[in-house]
Amino acid sequence: MTTLAGWIALSNGLRWGRITFGATIQQLELDGPSFDAASVDGSTDDAPRILPGFIDVHQHGGAGADVMDGPDAVRTAARHHLLRGVTTVLPTTLTNPWPQVLRALDGIRAARADAAAADRDADLLPDLLGAHLEGPFLSPGRLGAQPQHAIPATLERVDEVLARHVVRIVTLAPEIDGALEAAQAFARAGVRVSVGHTKASAEQVRELAELVRAAGGTVGFTHLYNAMGGMAGRAPGVVGACFADADAYAELILDGHHVADTSFLAARAAKPGHLLLVSDAMRAAGLPNGVSELGGQRVTVAAGRARLDDGTLAGSVASLDDELRRAVELGVPLAEASRMTSDTPSRYLGLTDRGRIEEGLRADLVVLDARLEVRDVYVAGRPAGTFGDGGEA
Repeated sequence: MTTLAGWIALSNGLRWGRITFGATIQQLELDGPSFDAASVDGSTDDAPRILPGFIDVHQHGGAGADVMDGPDAVRTAARHHLLRGVTTVLPTTLTNPWPQVLRALDGIRAARADAAAADRDADLLPDLLGAHLEGPFLSPGRLGAQPQHAIPATLERVDEVLARHVVRIVTLAPEIDGALEAAQAFARAGVRVSVGHTKASAEQVRELAELVRAAGGTVGFTHLYNAMGGMAGRAPGVVGACFADADAYAELILDGHHVADTSFLAARAAKPGHLLLVSDAMRAAGLPNGVSELGGQRVTVAAGRARLDDGTLAGSVASLDDELRRAVELGVPLAEASRMTSDTPSRYLGLTDRGRIEEGLRADLVVLDARLEVRDVYVAGRPAGTFGDGGEA
């Protein structure tokens, strides 16, 4: 058993307390008042902040590895993000020729099986819960930085995906051929259907959402604002459809480049309890500025911003700890920011064993210092590494 003491992020704010845990949280002892703030006494309290482990539902790579490259790359990227506090991750594909997409899904499935079989701390990875299939069922006219390999969403292709039993989220453009039938098939299989990389109207989005829910599914939006156009009074578009749908979840990349601060705050106001932060991290995450690659395309990273040669904003080089700190800098209380990186994604995925600090749940924990830098990470009670003065054992 391990015991940690510090400011614990709960649904109603920060509480001083102690957590005793093995693979699950055995005892939670709380003392004193609740503080719904990032810094308990104005920035001088250097006690640890203990949060639920982060859940990243959209991650393409990191540390020089890309999910499309196979199981070893999946593991390398996952390990990079684990050391930044991510304890559950959905490795995410790119739009590539169809056989390469299927090989990538097979690689994610193999990495997941290997991680489940590992029994040494040196092999520790985040929980590779499954895959996020982002592409190729996207609009050819709204690919963003995705390669030019978009294809219709035929039921035969959906069956090929579902036969692999690894996809947990699929990004779909509602207006492409086969999208409505594919969305229903994915929903019936328990896959979350996320609207993204689309030129759809608000009405087309609403039609897809109604069909998904009629099939028992859950609706999301892939990296809100990006690759979906804007919102206007007489043309609400995809963003307007998202804001009007109280039950839909929405990803957001809060890296300081993909979304303006005010747009983030607008989404926070419009989607209480349904806004989740994602990294959308690419191969270059964790590496110095310079030239990298995304889906066979050259990417140049400078000042934390990744762009294709034509100037298109590519994936992120951030991790969720960066985005949590940015949310707090923008005035979001730490407990609320924590929910955007843990509780909300867990509810989106239908998980009931993680995402919060409660007795009986998985001991997926991240310990931050007063600057909100990662200090320790635990996956089901197993330490991923110590980045400062360790917790009390």
